[in-house]
Amino acid sequence: MVEPGRGPVAEESQDVLALLDEFADVATFLDSLVAWAVEQTPGAEACGLTLEQAGRGMTVTYSGELAAAGDERQYELDDGPCLQAMRTGKRVTVADMATEQRWGRYPQRAIEAGVRSSLSFPLEVGNRGRGALNLYAREADAFTSADEVAGHTWAGQAAGALAVAWQMAERDEVVDLLNQGMVTRQVIGQAVGLLMAQRRCTAEEAFDMLKVASQRNNEKLRDVAARMVAGHEEDARTSR
Repeated sequence: MVEPGRGPVAEESQDVLALLDEFADVATFLDSLVAWAVEQTPGAEACGLTLEQAGRGMTVTYSGELAAAGDERQYELDDGPCLQAMRTGKRVTVADMATEQRWGRYPQRAIEAGVRSSLSFPLEVGNRGRGALNLYAREADAFTSADEVAGHTWAGQAAGALAVAWQMAERDEVVDLLNQGMVTRQVIGQAVGLLMAQRRCTAEEAFDMLKVASQRNNEKLRDVAARMVAGHEEDARTSR
């Protein structure tokens, strides 16, 4: 992990970090997610996942050293595109750091670290915490509109995985899912993330939609989620 500056830790931030410690399979899923994001987003050379701690950012997982370097430069300055995405809840696109005028010294620091373009997507997990998923490239103008759509999906899945873990930890009605293993949590998290992106809703609202569909169709929750994820993947393949 890339350590942030020291300071008092807010309760929500402690919850975020404790969650990743408690549910090792959630952390494993996020590790896989950032790797998938790089593999399946053509413009991306690296991907990092930032979560907030005491108002600052920390990288909890990444794929590619370029992401670690790009994130770290922002934490040193407490300014930059991923922190802006995290704090404003809006996507931040950087076409070319060489011509970028935002964030003071960060663009030059990013170039020195090898970063020329980036895409940052906000993560919101109810009222529990926030963060950003960050894609980096060594080339200017590396990201297309298709990459922006793909990145939005990855961010939704990351937020969904975290949200489902909290739901499982806190709500009696889903506690039985804790015993069903990583695959169940992973697929439900993916489905929640997809619904959050498609319906522009909160994690809890998305989870409730899955529950309603499960009850209406007399299916297990994980089967409803698996069908939704499979349908999304099939649509993605046929649209290429």
